Amino acid sequence: MTHATNGSYAIAAQGLVRHFGPVKAVDGVDLHVRKGEIFGFLGPNGAGKTTVIRMLVTLLAPTAGTITVAGYDAVRQPHEVRLRIGAALQAAALDNKQTGRELLRLQGKLYGLSRKQADRRIADLTDLVDIGEAMDRLIGTYSGGMKRRLDLAAALVHSPQVLFLDEPTSGLDPISRARIWEEVRGINRELGVTIFLTTQYLEEADALTDRVGIINHGTLVAQGTPTDLKHALGSDLIIARLEGDAAIAAEALKGIAAIEGVEAHGQELTVSVANGAALISAVALALNQHGIVVRELTLRTPTLDDVFLQVTGARLQDGAGTQQQAPSKSPASGS
Repeated sequence: MTHATNGSYAIAAQGLVRHFGPVKAVDGVDLHVRKGEIFGFLGPNGAGKTTVIRMLVTLLAPTAGTITVAGYDAVRQPHEVRLRIGAALQAAALDNKQTGRELLRLQGKLYGLSRKQADRRIADLTDLVDIGEAMDRLIGTYSGGMKRRLDLAAALVHSPQVLFLDEPTSGLDPISRARIWEEVRGINRELGVTIFLTTQYLEEADALTDRVGIINHGTLVAQGTPTDLKHALGSDLIIARLEGDAAIAAEALKGIAAIEGVEAHGQELTVSVANGAALISAVALALNQHGIVVRELTLRTPTLDDVFLQVTGARLQDGAGTQQQAPSKSPASGS
């Protein structure tokens, strides 16, 4: 007889490890996602992000560690987990010769719903994911955004407790992306579904998620609310794009006492300060006095991309595949 594990977490992974031969794809990840929250999972290419997701949805067994999803052990009770999760992964398995309604009825049948139960559920989902009259059209006539929304509906037809979304807006235009954002918020708010979201758009994670985790080289290097992670970098950031090595330029700023921190990444210098407007001139003057050529100097508040750069050494929009100089510190993790 199977039994659920009590607790406040929809997902709990402890000491999660996955090896592929000599390669440590995931190396000791501790991950806790609270019931009812939207959790963003970010990482550079090859950091172990996809491997973690595949373990959480029972498609891949861990080498070591424990995983509990929706109260069940994902290794010992994978069937119980699968009944309670939905997954809309990047490669949507949609048959272009079916209508949207036919696909959702089939999905409901696979999960043991009667025709009546499936039709009732489809009626509820039609409005929630904004499919409308297209429900009775062939899927082959759908736009990319419409296919994503249908895939969302298919993942929700059996009323899962936890929904995994792997880059749900990748490749969509800004209008379609915004509609998916609203639908994700609606699913979380109206159905109370816990959502585990991966995305390549940091503004998406900032707008949608309650907390984020960043994985790099197989380990979780930052975890917390977007606001807390950004505040850990300082109130303001002065960004200097230079000619030459930023690590050398950082030495020029040591005499400015009000600077809270300096990070050098390639030809970019990130200066953390409490009052950027008061210090940007002093930073520019110090760099100039040391003969450092500044191509661009900007002042702004921290973003998630700045957090990502600090803990991984690369910006996500640059592909994050080539690691630059490793940062000297990282934001404090939170649970």
